Formats: sequence, structure tokens, C-alpha cells
Amino acid sequence: MARRTKRLWTDEEKRSICFQTAAAGVSVAQVAQRYALNANLIFKWRRDPRYAPDPAAAPGLSEGSRFLPVEIVAEATKPLAAPVADNHIEIDLAGGHRMRISGGYDPDALARLIRGLTV
Repeated sequence: MARRTKRLWTDEEKRSICFQTAAAGVSVAQVAQRYALNANLIFKWRRDPRYAPDPAAAPGLSEGSRFLPVEIVAEATKPLAAPVADNHIEIDLAGGHRMRISGGYDPDALARLIRGLTV
């Protein structure tokens, strides 16, 4: 039967492992798997002031994730009119009705619709 040996971690290794758990989006379990050790051991190290990661040294928010300033105004302004799509069709139907199609469309479906309206 193979005998398990206890792994001894240096203080610097413990600090490094604890520091990796302080990064945003990284779980203690992920770091524990990386080093093949139990996550409870890392939690124990983090409680020890010698190995606890320094919050000031932990990586902060990335450039892409920042809060933007928001201004709340009392009166809502009217939304700007959306520009009319260049690709549009207008069809005058009998009885003075007009059909407007903007953007992409299925020609077969449009033909069936017009046939159904003119019958």
C-alpha cells in the first residue's frame, strides 16, 4: 500500500496561493484544484494574517468594467425619430389603402400577403 506524504508549503507559496484567490472571478475551489489541495486549507491560510491577501494589492476593476455616470432628469425628452430604412416598399391597394414594408422581407411571404388582400 502506497503511503501518502504530507506536502509542505513554504510561506511564499502560501501567500501566492492566497493572493490568487483574491482576483475577481476566481474561486478558491479553482485555485485549490490547480495546486491539488483541499479548499479548506486555503481558507485556513487566508484567516492567518501572514498569508492573507492584501486588499490593496489585489487586482481591481479592469478597464472594461467600470460604472458610468448617470443623470436623472425631471422631464423626459421626446425620442429622436429613427431614420427611415433605405430598403422600403410602398404598395397602394384598392380602396385607398397603402402598405409600407421597411427593411428585409421574404418576397414569397409578401406575394402571398398581397394575393390575400386583393382577393
